This record gives sequence, structure tokens and C-alpha cells, in this order.
Amino acid sequence: MDLKTASAIRRLRLVSVPEGISWIVLATCTVIKYTVTSSVDVARWLGPIHGVLFILYVIFWLDAMKRAKWDRKTAARYFAYSIIPGGGFVAERKLRRESEDAVIADRARKEGIVNA
Repeated sequence: MDLKTASAIRRLRLVSVPEGISWIVLATCTVIKYTVTSSVDVARWLGPIHGVLFILYVIFWLDAMKRAKWDRKTAARYFAYSIIPGGGFVAERKLRRESEDAVIADRARKEGIVNA
């Protein structure tokens, strides 16, 4: 894995968790807003924050998809993680595992270790 691909995946990992947290908190605040009468409208402030994080996720997802040369199924799965509540946590874990495996494979290639 080259440096630019690793950086693209790292950026996607870094934004996936805050995006997942903001999704869950926004959904919770919205439910509270419409079920409990409250003078404080937290969803009004969280909506734009989540929107920015979602846009960043999509931009970083496109960059990682292009650089890592994901097939359509893999790209669709990582996009779906941004829509599913808590999916950002799953995306971060899978991306971390994928990048660690790529680093191990790259080191093995450089050291001349051949997989059987």
C-alpha cells in the first residue's frame, strides 16, 4: 500500500467515528425533541455538525475508494456504514484491520517472505 492510499484510508477512519457518534446523538436528540417538551433544541445545533461530518465522510470515502481501488461491493458497504446508526464504528474497525493487513503484507514482500 502506498503512502497516499494509506493516508486516504486513515482520513476515512478518523472521520468515521465522529460521524457515527454524531448520527447516534442527533437521532437521540431528535427523538427526545419530539417526545418530550423541552425548551432546549439540541438537534438544531447538532444537525449542521453531523451534516459537515457526513460530507467529510463522503469526500474521504470517494478518495479512499479511488486510491484503494475498491470493487463496487466494498465501496457500497463502506458507504452504507455512514447511513446505518453506529456504522462508523464498524467502518473504523474494518478499515483499521484492512490497513494493518496491508502493512504486514507490504513488509513481508519487502523482506522476501512468500506466502504459501
